[in-house]
Amino acid sequence: MIKIIGIDPGLAETGIAVVSGAGDKVSVYSFGSIRTSPNMLLPERLNRVFSDLLPLLESEKPDLMVVEDIFSLDRYPKSGITLGKVTGVILLAAYRMNCTVTEVPVREAKQILTGNGNAGKAQLEKAVRHFLKSETPIKPFHASDAMALALIGLFRYKGFRGTPAAMHLRDALTP
Repeated sequence: MIKIIGIDPGLAETGIAVVSGAGDKVSVYSFGSIRTSPNMLLPERLNRVFSDLLPLLESEKPDLMVVEDIFSLDRYPKSGITLGKVTGVILLAAYRMNCTVTEVPVREAKQILTGNGNAGKAQLEKAVRHFLKSETPIKPFHASDAMALALIGLFRYKGFRGTPAAMHLRDALTP
């Protein structure tokens, strides 16, 4: 059994999900988020993300961390820069805890779990919930995005073993 942590970076809210399992079988999962206040200065907000993530990594000791890759919308280039700063402290925390990290573009995550790289957050959340066989909504959406990333990490992990359907998923996921 392996443990994967998925991270959806965000300054206001960073989504976090942890899954344990093998192949396409999830045995245990949890999710949540790290929130920061817009009233805080940027260095304080970055420190909050880093300081809250570090003990989680230390206690969970994941085999792999999957982080949503940085993107920027043409209309909001400054948000891409801020997202890069948040991702930087997340990568630093992973490095400090000797955790292997991979980054996955958001469109790739959506394509893998919904079949549509342009899926909305609600559609991705529903797909994640369906995969986990859970009726309970995974909220906030940042946490469901993080769960999608953790599931992809589980599918891609080197020690992957699974059902024929999962083998097809693995082949589709392998770059």
